[in-house]
Amino acid sequence: MSVTRERSGALDVARIRADFPVLERTVGDKPLIYLDSAATSQKPRQVIQAEADFYAHHNANAHRGIYLLAEEATAMYEEARAKLARFIGSPDPATIVFTRGTTESTNLVAYAWARRELREGDEILLTEMEHHSNIVPWQLAARDTGAVLRYIPLTDDGLLDLSELETLLTERTRLLAVTGMSNSLGTLPPIKELVEAAHAVGALALVDGAQLVPHVPVDVTELDCDFLTISGHKMLGPTASGGLYAKRELLERMDPFLGGGHMIEEVFHDRSTWNEVPFKFEAGTMNIAQEIGLGAAIDYLEALGMDNVRAHEVHITEHALRRLQEVGARIFGPLDAEVRGGAISFWYKDVHPHDLATILNEEGIAIRAGHHCSQLVMRRYGVPATARASFYVYNTDDEVDALVEALAKAGDVFGS
Repeated sequence: MSVTRERSGALDVARIRADFPVLERTVGDKPLIYLDSAATSQKPRQVIQAEADFYAHHNANAHRGIYLLAEEATAMYEEARAKLARFIGSPDPATIVFTRGTTESTNLVAYAWARRELREGDEILLTEMEHHSNIVPWQLAARDTGAVLRYIPLTDDGLLDLSELETLLTERTRLLAVTGMSNSLGTLPPIKELVEAAHAVGALALVDGAQLVPHVPVDVTELDCDFLTISGHKMLGPTASGGLYAKRELLERMDPFLGGGHMIEEVFHDRSTWNEVPFKFEAGTMNIAQEIGLGAAIDYLEALGMDNVRAHEVHITEHALRRLQEVGARIFGPLDAEVRGGAISFWYKDVHPHDLATILNEEGIAIRAGHHCSQLVMRRYGVPATARASFYVYNTDDEVDALVEALAKAGDVFGS
């Protein structure tokens, strides 16, 4: 694998960039500068080749046949599950249910756990920085069960306001669902502290790991969270890859999410019995090639070292925060790179984010503009949308500088 570590422990970004074919592209006559990894990360050749190799040499339905291809497909699929379990610190691969990502994983818990366990008057505690995927499933579950949603508010600087946590987290709370890293503010909430507080009142804790798992070393045993949702396409893996971690005793107790092939043990006219975990949650033909590709992405990240991934992100985030503030951008979220990730939402002068993104695209720079599926955040800070630049292992300080230089052009075109 063509990834190395420098002696300092920092990433060799030039060597890493050579593994990503898309970074060889141009936009018009400009080299592509991809600053939208919070939406989806780019894929190294190793991941692309792993998925292609499965289709070219091993393609069969996992857990279905006893012929050679089927046995190879099953072994590769289960090896990917074991890799994902190891990557997040779970000693038991059966605690990993493969899904299409964090949205499906959250919905799985909302249907298979919440609709069975919640009663009228029970409470679900969320935060105002959640992605819609960690709000809407709980709204639907509350509607169907009579449960009540409550929210931890935000401070002006983009942190969780925990001053009233004892009032919000009570014996009526059945579940705390909180992002591990905000996709719009970059904030890293104190997850371990929040999980401990939830458990102290008898509640379960779900962590939305869409932005956390790709960027920060995660150990579910240390965090002691009950559920962790994982999005493969944000951590160098294919789209429609990812999974749900859940403590095994919870998976044993939960109802299936979908009915169909392989998730059953026996089917009778009037009833069925379920397969063992995690298979009772994996109905029908799964995204076999994609999860195998995710296994290759995990190999890649482990070769880099997640401590190095995080150190690189802190470095480039510090640089970006400093440069953006130098040119007068308004940053939404913490200004300390140690308590945040590399997704930086900002407003530049009086240029609407959509106009800003249009001009930046002409310079070859890809950023996100909009509400980022975080409309509660936008309302909290009184803006309709923000521009967002988000970084990963293949981004450089020079790309940050190019972003800042391009902002001036946008200001000249659209500014008053």
